[in-house]
Amino acid sequence: MELALAVSLLLSAGIGVSLGMFGGGGSILAVPMLVLVTHLAPAAAVGTSLAMVGATSLVASYAYHRQGQVAPKVALSFGLSGVLTAFLGAKLTALVSGSLLLYAFALLMLVVGVGMLFGRGRTAAAESRRPAVPVRPAASVLAGAGVGFVTGFLGVGGGFLVVPALVAFAGLELRRAVGTSLLVIAINSAAGFAGHLAGGQLELGLLGLLTTAAVAGALLGERLARRVSTTRLRRGFGLLVIVVGLLVTIQRALSANEVRADAQLRSYGLTST
Repeated sequence: MELALAVSLLLSAGIGVSLGMFGGGGSILAVPMLVLVTHLAPAAAVGTSLAMVGATSLVASYAYHRQGQVAPKVALSFGLSGVLTAFLGAKLTALVSGSLLLYAFALLMLVVGVGMLFGRGRTAAAESRRPAVPVRPAASVLAGAGVGFVTGFLGVGGGFLVVPALVAFAGLELRRAVGTSLLVIAINSAAGFAGHLAGGQLELGLLGLLTTAAVAGALLGERLARRVSTTRLRRGFGLLVIVVGLLVTIQRALSANEVRADAQLRSYGLTST
């Protein structure tokens, strides 16, 4: 148990570093970590993930705000448009089996990982030379609502969706999109967490420890983002997401096979022990 907690704290710090550097991405690992390492039930893992990611993103967004890299009005319009859908998505989580929830996670992780691994990242200099993209309010609201639903239903911050959307629909340059994304994640995560709070499945002591580790990682990640080229790190993280997605799929498939084998043995009046 102590080893599992130590590994969970280390991984939480890594999730915080990713949030601080990329404005997202790391939160997609939170639920698999909480299920596979910390051994929480999937529904409890989603609620814990939302609280941890939301608090971490809020602290990291303040660090970016101090550098002038947050657009508060854009964050509020984008984030508030996803509040209702995040709350509804959180309510729907209880209607889905734990296995299906994790399979959905694995699929999302594979898609995101491939995009991060093979996508062409832009440098800050190249980003600054891009022509300004006009803001499209209606498209921004729809995009915010879609991201909010994903946030509440799967318990992810949605930064891997928010950053591209802010660049495409709000016309923000990349670094400012990262800082603004963190504030959007905090808003969406708070709404999603409210939908899970009534379930009473959260372990507040564990949540506090994991959140503290993630916040420390996020502050470190924000500092690293100012000094380090993120191209290789982004691709490395994409590979990590793919590997974890495959591990989640394999683990759930093996568990399903064990359940079917036990059911077959019981049908013959036998047990697997």
